[in-house]
Amino acid sequence: MTHAVSLTTLDALTVGATATVVHVSPGADADGGAALSRRLMELGFVPGEKIRMLKRGMPGGEPLAIKVGNSTFALRRFEAALVSIQPE
Repeated sequence: MTHAVSLTTLDALTVGATATVVHVSPGADADGGAALSRRLMELGFVPGEKIRMLKRGMPGGEPLAIKVGNSTFALRRFEAALVSIQPE
């Protein structure tokens, strides 16, 4: 019997929860999407990396404060939606 892996995107992670990065997708832009996903990977959002949702801004839940390694980054929701994660 195999267990299905539950994948979601970083923008859906709840505050205080941890996860592991599985994949970073290119954005919808033809040219800017690849640049954005590359930039996210340069910041540390690489497959296998542990991350934690620290806080959501108010109002509207933006920006998202994300801890990656020893660094904290603020992402917009559309940027966080490019990061596929496996919650822990």
